[in-house]
Amino acid sequence: MNWTDERVEKLKKLWSEGLSASQIAAQLGGVSRNAVIGKVHRLCLPGRAKAGGSTTTATRTKRPATSAPRAPNYAARVATRTVTRTTGATVMKEEMEIDAVEDQNDAPVGNVVVPMSRRLALTQLTDRTCKWPIGDPMKDEFHFCGNDSPDTSPYCTFHAKLAYQPSAERRRAR
Repeated sequence: MNWTDERVEKLKKLWSEGLSASQIAAQLGGVSRNAVIGKVHRLCLPGRAKAGGSTTTATRTKRPATSAPRAPNYAARVATRTVTRTTGATVMKEEMEIDAVEDQNDAPVGNVVVPMSRRLALTQLTDRTCKWPIGDPMKDEFHFCGNDSPDTSPYCTFHAKLAYQPSAERRRAR
């Protein structure tokens, strides 16, 4: 099927009337919906008019976002940020309150004795040293535990208990 001038004009007319690509394909005959969409794209036709709809777009009011309930041990900090939104042809600036999440420390709870680490750098690790990372890798204080580890583990006994929890304990922690 070739796109003749008559068929292109009919396509433009039907597209401006708001018919869907499937409806246009059925009226033209011998052409698929995707062929109609491709031709509309190549002709750079504007978005299809909505058939039977009004010319003005209905504005929806947005519900305020509800945040998930916080655990009682976290204090909420409130900050504001300016958000630019468009409404019709008007650009509005609106101040929104956002909740900032505080960093939490994952410190072991209870009477746990943490062994002193040997503070080894990556280049100092061997097969028999603990490879548990300590600190932020982007900071100068970052190091590895470096304590002696058993032959079968990359971690010392203390860090192996943290890394390898029995499945029953993992289920209980959830």
